[in-house]
Amino acid sequence: MPRTLWRCCWTNAVQHARIHNNIKTTTSRTRGSPQINALVCNKTDVQEKEVKKFDGTGYDKDLVEALERDIISQNPNVKWDDIADLEDAKKLLKEAVVLPMWMPAFFKGIRRPWKGVLMVGPPGTGKTLLAKAVATECRTTFFNVSSSTLTSKYRGESEKLVRLLFEMARFYAPTTIFIDEIDSMCSRRGTSEEHEASRRVKAELLVQMDGVGGASENDDPSKMVMVLAATNFPWDIDEALRRRLEKIYIPLPSTKGRVELLRINLKELELAEDVDMDKIAEQMEGYSGADITNVCRDASLMAMRRRIEGLTPEEIRNISRDEMHMPTTMEDFESALKKVSKSVSAADLEKYEKWIEEFGSC
Repeated sequence: MPRTLWRCCWTNAVQHARIHNNIKTTTSRTRGSPQINALVCNKTDVQEKEVKKFDGTGYDKDLVEALERDIISQNPNVKWDDIADLEDAKKLLKEAVVLPMWMPAFFKGIRRPWKGVLMVGPPGTGKTLLAKAVATECRTTFFNVSSSTLTSKYRGESEKLVRLLFEMARFYAPTTIFIDEIDSMCSRRGTSEEHEASRRVKAELLVQMDGVGGASENDDPSKMVMVLAATNFPWDIDEALRRRLEKIYIPLPSTKGRVELLRINLKELELAEDVDMDKIAEQMEGYSGADITNVCRDASLMAMRRRIEGLTPEEIRNISRDEMHMPTTMEDFESALKKVSKSVSAADLEKYEKWIEEFGSC
């Protein structure tokens, strides 16, 4: 579908959803827990949600505090426009997650939403940013979870942590649970990494995912719990989990995407007139978003390195702000490109594309 037509359809769908459901959104500060910013998306006028402190009766107090401190965050405030490129991935995430919250009556039966979404792709391509954009768009509480938090922070308590995570997610619903590096806790059966403890954690995660209430089940988007997961190693993920998740490929940025990423990274930097972003983007084919950020950072430091070369610590401290006002040049970018290599090999890229062709949606 042409991009302009898609945007038109998306805008109309959003307007229809808001008119049909009479949705308005307001930010609501959580009482009793200043770390949480719970926002509600109801079919009627949204009122402040009275959120009490989660009752962790039956759980170790340290476990509850660990999740509240390390996992629950404020609404991340990341917009779709803050993410360069990835238009296909954005479209699929909107269809899989956002629209079911806005139009719960429509997404029933055969249209019912997935239990979650698995974002697959090389490291540094924007998977975490996309998850935050989903949470922002849906006005949900955002749980940012690393597999290492659930599997190693409290040895022997991993199953309880998984169960507690989902109980808290239901309590603070609507909620987006983002599980990064999910392959490390849900590896395929029969692998050397799998042991009895990991099997129990995996089983608990599957049980909890089967029990989360989607908007399509209770017709109330304010009670929705959506699981978003990310992995750099999709071929290592357990088949049972893979079947429960819609798979979306997050690729390396295109040429246009690389130009957008350069503009985002360099928007506060003074550039010399000879800087040609299109040329720089062409030279960065195969670079991830994180690689591009590293190139920009290194280039931005080149002028400073030249200025302080050979100076004593005292002389460096006495350099005025005006003396440090030096634009970044095309030569600086050329030097940075020689130092910062792309982090994804052609062989790895081919492996991702082959996997997503077999199992994915994008």
